[in-house]
Amino acid sequence: MELIEICKRAKAVKYRIQKLSTKDKNRALIAAADSLIERSQEIIAANDKDYANGQQNGMHQGMLDRLRLDEKRINAMAEGLRQVAELEDPIGQEIEHFERPNGIFIRKVRVPFGVVGIIYESRPNVTADAFALTFKSGNAVILKGGSDAIFSNISITNVLRDALSSQGIDPDAVQLIEDTDRSVTTKFMTMKEYVDVLIPRGSARLISAVVENSTIPVIETGTGNCHIYVDKDADLNKAIPIIINAKTQRIGVCNAAESLVVHEDIKEKFLPLFADAMRSHSVEVRADEEAREFIPDAKAAEPEDFGKEYLDYIISVKTVKSVDEAIEHINIYNTGHSESIITENKEAADKFLAGVDAACVYVNASTRFTDGFEFGFGAEIGISTQKLHARGPMGLRELTSYKYVIEGNGQIRS
Repeated sequence: MELIEICKRAKAVKYRIQKLSTKDKNRALIAAADSLIERSQEIIAANDKDYANGQQNGMHQGMLDRLRLDEKRINAMAEGLRQVAELEDPIGQEIEHFERPNGIFIRKVRVPFGVVGIIYESRPNVTADAFALTFKSGNAVILKGGSDAIFSNISITNVLRDALSSQGIDPDAVQLIEDTDRSVTTKFMTMKEYVDVLIPRGSARLISAVVENSTIPVIETGTGNCHIYVDKDADLNKAIPIIINAKTQRIGVCNAAESLVVHEDIKEKFLPLFADAMRSHSVEVRADEEAREFIPDAKAAEPEDFGKEYLDYIISVKTVKSVDEAIEHINIYNTGHSESIITENKEAADKFLAGVDAACVYVNASTRFTDGFEFGFGAEIGISTQKLHARGPMGLRELTSYKYVIEGNGQIRS
């Protein structure tokens, strides 16, 4: 189907989606979740084609991990849909109300954006997550996935559309642009007449291209150069498991830790423990000169290492003299995503929480929790690293705007 036809269909269906009751939306989401499970083998077969192509094309292991679907991940996708169905419907929620001296009563209520466009790469689970959140928040969605996952995305979209049809709902509530030509993606970014907001999700290059070229308003989701700072008052029994989890559980995700910052007072005691943990998980360490004194096999860190999202079994290490220096270093090199301090010192923790400029700031916890599912949003449309409209994991409320509803009794303006 031509891009213009997809956009016209989305614009036509958005008002019908906005009229659906919460009960109808939830019923459709449950049907879609059930269909994902029932047709999981069909989806896995399609994903096998993408995975084989990725291997043949030399795709990086971290990206292959993002691409891969199995029954466990499809079950998680379905569970995400069910959780969204259980969440409170934001549409029509009153944000605030007030009455003016002339008797006019004003309410501020949540409304859908209308048509949401999402451009993403190599993560077919985004197809289901994006549908669930946009649909529950009363929006139509146009999806533009990467060519690396095209067979998976087509299969998942077909399942979702069939589930909507089975519930008497127009399947054009979710549409996939199947043309993988980059020129189509570029053209999609200019469809302001039909698309109300555009959300990129993927590499820094993709996000930058959308921000720079789109004529549609963009909600920017960001890359994740996430830091863990181990303070002089850290409990090392907490620190090591947190770092292992944040760095190695899944290397190809934006909330994985890429950088370690260590207070110099504990470097002699902590760094050998850290190095042993990284060796046991085959993680390459790139460290500054002070840290290499206690990690002899570490590579020398270049300045660019401190600002890099590796998406690989690599981590940088920087030593600092104080929590203030740690904050300064992180604010220079971070991407505004997720940062964590390991400390038993409340004053240091509070200073870190107040001083670090990021969407999510943690004390004594892994950065891997920056996730819509973990935050109780059911799923997420992405992690916003900007400061306008939405920041952090974007759930249902972040996919709404608002309007003012004004009730009078014959008032006129003098």
